[in-house]
Amino acid sequence: MSALTFTLKTQPKQRVDMSPLVSANLTGKTTDEIAAITLQCGKQKIPVGGLFTIAGDDAQSIVINNSYDKLDFIGKELDGGSITVNGDVGAYLGMGMKSGEIKVSGNVGLYAACEMKKGTLEISGNVGDFLGAALPGNKMGMKGGTILVKGNVGERAGDHMRRGTILIEGNVGDYCGSRMTAGTIAVMGNAGRNLGYAMRRGTLLLWNKSQLPASFNDCGTHTLGFLPLLFASFKNSNSKFADASVAFNRVQRYAGDMSEMGRGEVLVRL
Repeated sequence: MSALTFTLKTQPKQRVDMSPLVSANLTGKTTDEIAAITLQCGKQKIPVGGLFTIAGDDAQSIVINNSYDKLDFIGKELDGGSITVNGDVGAYLGMGMKSGEIKVSGNVGLYAACEMKKGTLEISGNVGDFLGAALPGNKMGMKGGTILVKGNVGERAGDHMRRGTILIEGNVGDYCGSRMTAGTIAVMGNAGRNLGYAMRRGTLLLWNKSQLPASFNDCGTHTLGFLPLLFASFKNSNSKFADASVAFNRVQRYAGDMSEMGRGEVLVRL
């Protein structure tokens, strides 16, 4: 068996809802049946065969070629299998993902991995705002799983985050970890303003010191025994986080946000 591969023929001018193209919907279907599935494209419904050339037969391993930034909802509620995307991706990548793996070679739009439950998401490029966050009006963001971003991330990463791990090799925008309840966000680059705004619990791990809100208390320097264990868990990842030379266990610890529960922490490498 070979990976079920969708190669985009032309780029539609309108946004495309890619949510039907997940393993659970495609397993057991013939190529003709898959080609007949309709995708919402603006106000129109277009069959998959009208947009993509289809090859392969393994629905547990999906590949999307020639992707671009108007392909939305790729991997929505993915529950098993893998999706590999060659190119850029639109909004809501991996929304509500339950299990499985998604890899993207390009850049990604808004609300990637929003309300993600489990699984692994790896992005080689940059990501827009609200990574791993809650949808507008909701108060429960990412609930589990692991996100790895090799580029930069926009604002409000991890907003309302409940559990899970977000690893960012590049920079992150303003309000990273805002209103988070639990989980871990690690940032190797620089962080924007209002880091950890209104966070209740959880951990923000920083390689570079950032300006914190006045409602965070400086708790002094600490050697933390759990950090070597945390870095050991990253050894098998395809990232800089797997490099033993970037690990540390001596940090400056800040507790906050004291305007909320104050049980969150920001740990800055010394």
